[in-house]
Amino acid sequence: QVQLVESGGGLVQPGGSLRLSCAASGIGFSFYAMGWYRQAPGKQRELVATITAGGTTNYADSVKGRFAISRDNAKNTVYLQMNSLKPEDTAVYYCNANRVVSTGTRDYWGQGTEVTVSS
Repeated sequence: QVQLVESGGGLVQPGGSLRLSCAASGIGFSFYAMGWYRQAPGKQRELVATITAGGTTNYADSVKGRFAISRDNAKNTVYLQMNSLKPEDTAVYYCNANRVVSTGTRDYWGQGTEVTVSS
């Protein structure tokens, strides 16, 4: 059974930092591209950051220079370090695991962790 379990969300003041974690089980973690997405109230889910199996990263323009995605294959965990947080970063953050195989795409999502940036 595949599980992606996010943690680390919470309430933080503007300018503060949080570190999100996503622990994966039931997949060959090192073969998967991993990503963080977010969905704010009343808005569509959007990409925040991704990291390929080889370690190449990609960021949404809105978080470049403030957020950093990383992965620890030994721990089957992907992280999102979020600095200089803004109220507009408030959202539910979701972890994603994605891999293209010969028979199609394997795509898995976590349940989400809520981040609220407010004074």
